[in-house]
Amino acid sequence: MTGAAPDGQEIAVQLSAIVAEVVAALATPPAVVADAPSPRLLLTVEEAAERLGIGRTTTWALIRANELESVRIGRLRRVHVDAVATYAAHLATRERAA
Repeated sequence: MTGAAPDGQEIAVQLSAIVAEVVAALATPPAVVADAPSPRLLLTVEEAAERLGIGRTTTWALIRANELESVRIGRLRRVHVDAVATYAAHLATRERAA
């Protein structure tokens, strides 16, 4: 590899492409199979992190900062699948505005 580091614009283009892929993946509805159990609407924080392609600690930080909406059910914390899609769409919108 050469020693040339990517500049800010190259990083922004790469990040924008990654965010677009995440948004597209989240916007694609899962294939429905006959007699299959309906998909869960509430995800664990770990499952939400996996869908976003980020770490569990980062996901918790987003929840604490009210950037990723979640609900408490007793002592459990859950993230609605729509909240994951909304957050990803918000990222794409913010990226386009920058």
